[in-house]
Amino acid sequence: MQHEVVIGAAHWIYLMGVAVIVLTMILRANVVVPSIVGTALVVFALTGSPVSALAGVFSASLVAAKELFNIFLVIAFMTALLNALKTLRSDIRMVEPFRVVMKNGHSAFFILAGVTYVISLFFWPTPAVPLVSAILLPAAIAAGLPPLAGAMAIAIAGQGMALSSDYVIGVAPGISAKAAGAAVSAAVVADRALTLSIITGAIALCLAYLSMRKHIVPASGTLLDRWQQRASGTTLGVDGGGTFDKAEIARATAHEEPLATESNIEASLSMVERKRIKWSKCFAIVTPIAFLAVVTVMVLPKLGTGVQDLKGGEAAALVGGVAAVLMMLATLAAEGPRRMLDVCPEHITDGFVFAFKAMGSVLPIAGFFFVGAGETAAHILGLPPGKAPSLLFELIQSYQHLIPDNHMLVAFGVLLVGMITGIDGSGFAGLPLTGTLAGALGPVVGFDPATLAAVGQMGAVWTGGGTLIAWSSLIAVAGFARVPVLDAVRALLIPVVIGLACSTVAAMLLWS
Repeated sequence: MQHEVVIGAAHWIYLMGVAVIVLTMILRANVVVPSIVGTALVVFALTGSPVSALAGVFSASLVAAKELFNIFLVIAFMTALLNALKTLRSDIRMVEPFRVVMKNGHSAFFILAGVTYVISLFFWPTPAVPLVSAILLPAAIAAGLPPLAGAMAIAIAGQGMALSSDYVIGVAPGISAKAAGAAVSAAVVADRALTLSIITGAIALCLAYLSMRKHIVPASGTLLDRWQQRASGTTLGVDGGGTFDKAEIARATAHEEPLATESNIEASLSMVERKRIKWSKCFAIVTPIAFLAVVTVMVLPKLGTGVQDLKGGEAAALVGGVAAVLMMLATLAAEGPRRMLDVCPEHITDGFVFAFKAMGSVLPIAGFFFVGAGETAAHILGLPPGKAPSLLFELIQSYQHLIPDNHMLVAFGVLLVGMITGIDGSGFAGLPLTGTLAGALGPVVGFDPATLAAVGQMGAVWTGGGTLIAWSSLIAVAGFARVPVLDAVRALLIPVVIGLACSTVAAMLLWS
């Protein structure tokens, strides 16, 4: 027989902590400090011991680190691989062939979106935006595509579609699933987020193209000259905007690649020594083929082919392992056997630096929300499994009679919460909240928690990841395109919001 839940001070303090964190995000301030304070207060309310409260701050972040460290490893290895490919200039060779097929502005729009999506899916938009913007964007503008249209294509495909599903690296679905509870699989969240991201992105891209179609002009070299003469001060200066400091990361990467002309590309490729040219070309081919094989291994089991499905964190482990091996081989080709032994650790260290700079703040934030989930709260409090309260779930269970039993209201409510958490300019800061909310609300209203988690993930990442917020990494996209960032926000608003609404309806029809 199910025992009656007693709502105590810890429940209300936890709920107040959630409200404070959401309000802090709305005000575009960093939520790490409120998360730490909230963790201490909740643990104190549960234990009555100030010593346990202080220790709980550390334990919560430690448990979050244990649960999420595989994510840091994958980011580190993928970043290390990208750095190794840059030494050989293989990254440029992977993108450069697409310039020749940009015959007009119409094809250029979709080529920009497609290439940005693929690269961002494997390496995240942070390195993809400088690469695509430097190599392909000038060619697209010369083909007749307006700079604002180019910025919209890159933002929707990279910061929107690729980052919101994060299907290959698996950071976003991993955080969402962990926060939603042990019963929710990260693989299921990833699959559903991928579908929803494609629906949202396809609709947003089509609407963006239709809105900019009349501004596309015939190809002309004078278009590129006029664009390159624009003043560069078109971005919105932001200091500290975004929980993971994405604006700063974006600004840092904005100087990695110069705007490309034919001579710039030739000069960059000529930096590769003649003996390395064959390896540069080789890894420009081998790298996408290797990751295409990884995606195939991930997708085939879902098509009923009889191939064994990857369980738990096996998909992320496979991605990280392939990245590590490719990084070592690329470094061997670039540096030789002796230097490789020294350079590989440097690439991995740089990868970890980037991983912790981009994701380090998530640990205390996730720690706060893990205190409210029974499975992880037991580890934080040092209790046997099943003995810790599940604060948010118990609150919702006690007041479920006040929650409308309407899937549409619940789905759009979680989407709205996700979008609110993205206001701070970081796509991932709100995932512990949307995941926890999905895990608590889903069973009460009869909605699949994995689907709700994916819907919340869409709202958080599309908003804060760099499509709807001017102080997010959209700054980098606008800077490369040399358009005012607020113009980009205004142009993206309607296509993205309509896309999110349609994908939420699709989630209800497909999986609720």
